[in-house]
Amino acid sequence: MSNNLNSRKRFRRRSAMKGFDPVLSVAVLGLLIMGTLLVYAATRSWYASQGLDPQYYLKRHVINIVIGIGLAFSATIIDYRLLRAYTPILWGAGVLGLIAVLIPGVGSTVNGARAWISLPGGFQIQPAELAKISIIIGLSMVLSERIKDRSAPTHLDVLRALAIAALPILLILLQPDMGTVFIISASVVTIIAVSGAPSRWVAGLLLLAVLGGYSAAKLGVLSEYQVKRLQSFVNPSADPQQSGYQLRQSRITVGSGGVTGKGLFSGPQTNGRFVPEQQTDFIFTVAGEETGFVGSSLILILFTIVLIRGFRIARRSQDLFGRLVCTGVIAWFAFQAFENIGMTMGLMPMTGVPLPFISYGGSSMFANLIGIGLIQNIYARQRG
Repeated sequence: MSNNLNSRKRFRRRSAMKGFDPVLSVAVLGLLIMGTLLVYAATRSWYASQGLDPQYYLKRHVINIVIGIGLAFSATIIDYRLLRAYTPILWGAGVLGLIAVLIPGVGSTVNGARAWISLPGGFQIQPAELAKISIIIGLSMVLSERIKDRSAPTHLDVLRALAIAALPILLILLQPDMGTVFIISASVVTIIAVSGAPSRWVAGLLLLAVLGGYSAAKLGVLSEYQVKRLQSFVNPSADPQQSGYQLRQSRITVGSGGVTGKGLFSGPQTNGRFVPEQQTDFIFTVAGEETGFVGSSLILILFTIVLIRGFRIARRSQDLFGRLVCTGVIAWFAFQAFENIGMTMGLMPMTGVPLPFISYGGSSMFANLIGIGLIQNIYARQRG
């Protein structure tokens, strides 16, 4: 009897691991391949002209992807429904990481935000990226609990969920990293909406987000660097030598590609390093110049496939916890991609967020692929 039970468990585990959504996997793989080419295109010529290794960023980007894929696979091994038991540990680890970056001598400041921890070998980790996972899982756990015949979370449940998100968000505000706060807030509101909570909570949170952003700008919560970025969004000529320059060059670079682009590795704007941070926050400008409308559209199509498949998996989930986790991750991807692409074209304020699966950056890549691992986990267990 015991042998039969163990055999059935092994069979279900193997079946689950073979049950990944192939369309989602191919779409993410396509984004990773395009991102690798664009990161290489953004850095090779300038590094070579400086007598440095032109494959420096390429090698590190590939390493990040390999590690990220390993983390994604790890996120699929344990049944996602068992994550409820580990939620306090995951949330606590996320908070400790956010506290660590604020400690002098531990955290390092980049572009006005104290958001990174330096590691040996020149690597850095950004705890706020990984905190997205713990916040989404924490909210989903609280809002998926049901007592007796209750079909929707109570006001107390929503308040408990908001308390779980509040402390990490406050710590991220202290860095300050408004871009990540906006992304997390989008996931929080989406999870609460999908959980069945009263709609007035969603409306109230949206209003609070608008008032909070306005207050942050007025009360000096934002750094001078971030204020200038917001000013350049409203008036591109407000800071013509720095953030205004970056936005202007970004628009020129994206628009210069035309329909088919200048050709991979052949963009004069990219090779001339006219756009700062091009391998990270402004990677979409490389796509616009060197692959044109065709290549840029392919990136958008692949993102659309990821979002559609993710929402499809969430809709078909019979478990509310899985549905909320999946929805939170997809809302995070959707808002971050919209914000990143929008800011390169002047449609959104510059907030310094990377393009998921495309931009160079270890912490972002790790978090993105862990998120995909969770979605695949949910899909696999639906089939198991």
